[in-house]
Parts: sequence; structure tokens; C-alpha cells
Amino acid sequence: MRIDLLTLFPAMLEGPLGESIPGRIREQGLAEIRVHDLREWGLGRHRSVDDAPYGGGAGMVMRPEPVAAALDALRGPGSTAILLDPAGEVFRQARAVELAQREHLILVCPRYEGVDDRIRGLVDLELSIGDYVLTGGELPALVVVDAVIRLLPGAIDAASTAEESFADGLLEYPQYTRPAEFRGEAVPGVLVSGHHEAVRRWRLEASLRRTLERRPDLLTGRPPNPEERRILDALETERDAEGQAERDPEPGGRT
Repeated sequence: MRIDLLTLFPAMLEGPLGESIPGRIREQGLAEIRVHDLREWGLGRHRSVDDAPYGGGAGMVMRPEPVAAALDALRGPGSTAILLDPAGEVFRQARAVELAQREHLILVCPRYEGVDDRIRGLVDLELSIGDYVLTGGELPALVVVDAVIRLLPGAIDAASTAEESFADGLLEYPQYTRPAEFRGEAVPGVLVSGHHEAVRRWRLEASLRRTLERRPDLLTGRPPNPEERRILDALETERDAEGQAERDPEPGGRT
């Protein structure tokens, strides 16, 4: 895979992309990642990339010409140009999996008050990493790149991506390591039992329980298999019983 990033602040990207798994992926040649200073395509002697907004208002707006020139220079037949923008599609794991199949990504990192709206017509996709405002598109671009390249064959252990959160539409089950007991809290006994099927069942139930408690929206529209359905029914019954117990007065508590 080849990834090109267009930014006004290259140093914000180069550091993180040279460390840990992204750095190793680059060293191994699993992905070619290049960071470009958008000012290379800036206008005039001062390499201008922004201007005041028509109609007035605070701040500056990124001009379309430098972005268009950069995309023209980098884009090829298999390229996908992406604008990081709060108005874009919310970035989810399914999109990361889909982008990992592409051969060339170009990510545009906005700055200032945003981009001239005509830039939207130059890209293939707009992505947002959440409903909040950042100072620019560099951090969202790092999130997208990190989520995508770790899915490339050979990047990390395939089993790690198969069982993690969102891989099958659920949150991941709790993880434990040594010591077996920490500040009075012990590792669940089933995990040290050596019974692989029991461990599998426990992890599935724990994953469903955590998803039901923390992100029930993930279960909407996700048809459970028969085993998951039985577990969810039991968890719902358990939760209803706990709710009823909280509503019922204690014996002898009436006046």
C-alpha cells in the first residue's frame, strides 16, 4: 500500500509514523507512507495556501488551488483521495477494513476554519473521527492511517485483529495477565483452567456483556448467532431481575 498525506505541518505526522508498529511497517516495506508539505503547491512567492472567507468572518480558509495541484500530482488510477472533515462519514472499523484493501490513499489534512467547499468535489471520501473539533486534520489522519495499516498482511499477528473490539461487531472481552491477584482482585478462574472451550464461552459471554452494558448500539442490526442469542437472552433476564430488585422495597421497609 502507498499512502500520501498532505499537511501544512509535516512534523506532526512524521514523528508518530516513525514509531512502534507504523514505524516497523514502513521499515518492512508493507506500506510506503510519504508526508508532503502542502506549501509545495502554494501560490506565489510566499507559497500561500489560504485566504480570508468571502462574506466575512473569523479565521482563514484553505484555498482550492494548492489542494487541486497536489492531488493532480499524486493521484493515479488506483488512488482514493480522503478529506478529514467534521462533516464526513464517521470512521468505523468496517471502513478501515475496506480501506486496507485499497492500493493508494491520499489524505488531505485541513487547517484554519476549514476548506473552500469546492475542495470537496476533488476527493472521493470525507471522514470524521468523532463529534468534536480539533485544530487540524493531522491527528484524524494519524488515526485513520494507524487503523488501516495495522490490518495489512504481515503487519501484526492475524489473531490479534480477529479477536479485538469491533472485529465482529462487538467490544472485546476483558484481558488479564500476571499477577494472578492484584489488590484483592483475582483473575477469573476459567482463564487459568486450561479448558479451551470453557475459556471460549467465557470470552464470548464477557464480550456480549460488555457490549450490552457499554455500547448496546453495536447490537442493533447485528443478527446474533444461536449461541449469542442464548447468552443475550440470559443477560437480559439477569439485568431485568437486577432492575426489579432495585425497584422492590426491602422487607420490613414499609411504614
